[in-house]
Amino acid sequence: MKAVVAGPEGVLFADSDTPTPKPTEVLVRVRAAALNRADLAVGAGQPHGPGTIPGLEWSGEVVAVGTAVNDFRPGERVMCSGAGAYAEYAVADHGRTLPLPADMSFEVAATLPVALQTMHDALITQAHLQPGETVLIQGASSGVGLMALQMARWRKASVVIGTSRSPEHRARLSQFGATLAIDTNDPNWPEQVRQATGGRGVDVIIDQVSAPVINGNMQAAAVLGRIVNVGRLGGSRGEFDFDLHATKRISYIGVTNRTRSIEEQRAITERVRADLWQAIAEKRFSLPIDSSYPLVEAPAALARMKQNKHFGKIVLTI
Repeated sequence: MKAVVAGPEGVLFADSDTPTPKPTEVLVRVRAAALNRADLAVGAGQPHGPGTIPGLEWSGEVVAVGTAVNDFRPGERVMCSGAGAYAEYAVADHGRTLPLPADMSFEVAATLPVALQTMHDALITQAHLQPGETVLIQGASSGVGLMALQMARWRKASVVIGTSRSPEHRARLSQFGATLAIDTNDPNWPEQVRQATGGRGVDVIIDQVSAPVINGNMQAAAVLGRIVNVGRLGGSRGEFDFDLHATKRISYIGVTNRTRSIEEQRAITERVRADLWQAIAEKRFSLPIDSSYPLVEAPAALARMKQNKHFGKIVLTI
């Protein structure tokens, strides 16, 4: 099969062996794959090294199933999360595979798995967001961030605040559920958050930025607020005001898939299906496709992501 593989000088379009599904896996003919920031590290040979195929989410048709799989059959249209999506074929664990609604395109479906799973886990499972509470999404113009805005409104949050340093991106956040868009380059942004919440601060913060905003997050949080760290785009180390953290009795929760077992990942996917599937079929959750590239142009797609100018998702068609 044709695939994009990490090499010493970046990603290359090359021939690769078609994977064989293990007993609990499905083999999918990939029709579309969406980019995520983790793909930049894989494409550079980190953390998995040369020869690795990037890609965490994709959609396509099942062509074969493992001996222990009884919930999917060849010919079904599916969306998946896993690894190795920048290729003509990819394997996914059956528990990380979801069926496509009948009228959903492969391109649209490829944008959804990571965002749905990440933000349902962060907002609902980890932060325990309740109707009427207030939410701040740091890094709201990314695909995952835009999904967080929509999910917070679906959960009936009373105030949903999104951040972006781009004026053009901030202007679009209201289309995805933000009641207020703020610029964290403004040193007074924590006060803007407090004002928007009647002076008490936000109940839940989903942080994709980390180091440069952590103390501002705690200033903007309510007493007994919950901060869920899902990304470190601004850096993984920084100053931390321990006294403010203790004074406000903030719960600070870190999440990553790197240390989750396959059973934990299956449980996240199952919760998405149980809670959100009707809303997904009704197109209540959607992400804008910023741009689309054929698989052979994956290096150009990754270059666009690295520039950090995109809004929503970048997609490869295969």
